[in-house]
Amino acid sequence: MEVQEVKEKPGAISDLFQKTVGYSKTTVELAKLKGLHTTTKVVTTLVGRGTVVLVLTIFFIMVSLGAAYWIGEILGKIYYGLFIVAGFYLVVAVILFFFLDNWIKKPIEDIIISKALE
Repeated sequence: MEVQEVKEKPGAISDLFQKTVGYSKTTVELAKLKGLHTTTKVVTTLVGRGTVVLVLTIFFIMVSLGAAYWIGEILGKIYYGLFIVAGFYLVVAVILFFFLDNWIKKPIEDIIISKALE
C-alpha cells in the first residue's frame, strides 16, 4: 500500500482560523443579544406589574381612608375608625409575614424564571 502525503494549501489553515474566529464572534454576539432580549422581557414584565401594583396600592389607600372615616363616624370618633383599619392591616401584615414565601416570593421568582427561560 502506498501512503499518500496530504499537502495542505498555505491558505487553508488561515481560512479555517478566520472562520473559527468569525464563528466565535458571532456566537458571542448572539449570546449577548439573547441576554439582552431576556433582560428586556423580565424588566418590562416587572415594570408593567409594578405599575399595576402602584395603582392598586393607591386605590386601597383611598378605600382604607374612606372605610376608616366611615367606621369612625359610626363609632363617634374618627380616630376609632383609623385605629380599627390600622389593626386590620396589622393582622394582614402578620399573616403575610408567615406566608411570605408561598404567596409573594415564590410567584415573583416563578415569573422572573419563566420570562428568563422563554
